[in-house]
Amino acid sequence: QVQLQESGGGLVQAGGSLRLSCAASGSFLTMGTMGWYRQAPGKQRDLVASVTRGDRTNYADSVKGRFTISRENAKNTMYLQMNSLKPEDTAVYYCNADFVDLRGGVNSQWGKGTLVTVSS
Repeated sequence: QVQLQESGGGLVQAGGSLRLSCAASGSFLTMGTMGWYRQAPGKQRDLVASVTRGDRTNYADSVKGRFTISRENAKNTMYLQMNSLKPEDTAVYYCNADFVDLRGGVNSQWGKGTLVTVSS
């Protein structure tokens, strides 16, 4: 099984920056696409950004030019650099990862989330 642990959330003023990390641990063969999602109170969970094992990235329109996703395959870790933060970026940010388990099955795992609060 795979566990995902997010870190780096917190309170920041509008215009500030935060860097989120997601570390994967456990037993698996390959870690595939990883992504960051966010869920604001009363809203659905939406994709923020994703990165493939080959470093192809995808961003939500609302964060393009402000957020940068990256990963270190050797460390099974993913990052989200968030700059020029806005109050509307306030949400719980979740890490998600697709992986191939020891039996060759494809699975998807979620982290427990980290809260990002941007004050105006």
